[in-house]
Amino acid sequence: MMIEIDGKVISSEIFEKKFCCDLPHCLGKCCVHGDSGAPLTPDEALTLEQILDKVKPYMSNEGIATIREQGVALTDSDGDLVTPLVDGKECAFTVFENGIATCAIEKAWNDGKIDLQKPLSCHLYPIRVKEYSNFTAINYHQWEVCTPARELGKQINLPVYKFLKDALIRAYGKKFFNQLEEAAELLSLRKEN
Repeated sequence: MMIEIDGKVISSEIFEKKFCCDLPHCLGKCCVHGDSGAPLTPDEALTLEQILDKVKPYMSNEGIATIREQGVALTDSDGDLVTPLVDGKECAFTVFENGIATCAIEKAWNDGKIDLQKPLSCHLYPIRVKEYSNFTAINYHQWEVCTPARELGKQINLPVYKFLKDALIRAYGKKFFNQLEEAAELLSLRKEN
């Protein structure tokens, strides 16, 4: 089932599926696995260029070398703008702490050094957004590496949209998130009847 809010067509799975990142169990594999780096908007790529010197102190030597060779963004085989990968593995902005992959961009943001928290595509995961000519599709994406997040989400009964509250507000605003909450309530009432 799909729901439409302000020109955005939203999969009901974001209300039904449960999710909560569980880094001690997944080890941040989403930053390491995959065929491409993190999807970026052109504005994010430009911002990364501008803030790179403030992010570098948080990056690995391999990540810095990769950025030096390839830049902060490149176009992948699907034609999407993405962050580069270190030797075809982790995102160039990935850093490892105690065996857990984390994001150098987010670490710099947490320390108040930059205004970009992390790429929006990362912040919104497990939601994937696809722009079409007359609407935006907002879908739930299921990836094997996030099995621990789905299990934890079920344990604490946390729907995807609630887990992603901050990211959804960042992307579409508070009013949109309030409308999502109203839609969730209506869906819940519909199921009860």
